[in-house]
Amino acid sequence: MCNLYSLNKGQDAIRKAFGVQRDEAGNLPPLPGIFPNTMAPVVRMREGERTLAMMRWGMPSPEFALKGKKVDAGVTNVRNTRSPHWRRWLKPHHRCLVPLTSFSEFNVKAGGDIWFALGEDRPLACFAGILLDGWKSVRKVKDGETVDDLYAFLTTEPNAEVGEIHPKAMPAILTTADEHETWLSAEWPEAAKLQRPLRDGALKVVARGAKRDGA
Repeated sequence: MCNLYSLNKGQDAIRKAFGVQRDEAGNLPPLPGIFPNTMAPVVRMREGERTLAMMRWGMPSPEFALKGKKVDAGVTNVRNTRSPHWRRWLKPHHRCLVPLTSFSEFNVKAGGDIWFALGEDRPLACFAGILLDGWKSVRKVKDGETVDDLYAFLTTEPNAEVGEIHPKAMPAILTTADEHETWLSAEWPEAAKLQRPLRDGALKVVARGAKRDGA
């Protein structure tokens, strides 16, 4: 389960890489460690334009997972897209691109957080994300009830290099402009094909042991 990733490229590079037409993210600093239930940028469609916007990482949890709990910190990774809980948020207007430069999978025996990227220079890529606007819930007891725009991203079976560290899953990662467009606009039977692992050898281990990847 990927519960930590980084985004260290400049804002202009992010806009160019994902064809952003409207930027609502403000002054975006480097984000060497993005953690669950915190704010991070996504690329979404708004009024027909690709828009860079800040959202909170963690979609609403299923009802069964909230029994006896006072807070819902959210679900960061979504695997079972056949579940009725997730099917309602798979149409194009609920999809987004989640920019990243590296992501971490945790494995104690391998040294803790193991950071993967498309190369040592951490080129931009994105997760296949889903989103939900204006969800009312208690995310943290101290904050009480809040209304948040939320996102998460899909996972799938791991490729060879991620499987050595985390054999159960890896994020669904998009790397081309055609994949970006398909994810944002295609009907689900076509977009669902993108919930697949990267080819073996596509990722490199670029760091070990740290909670942030600042390279």
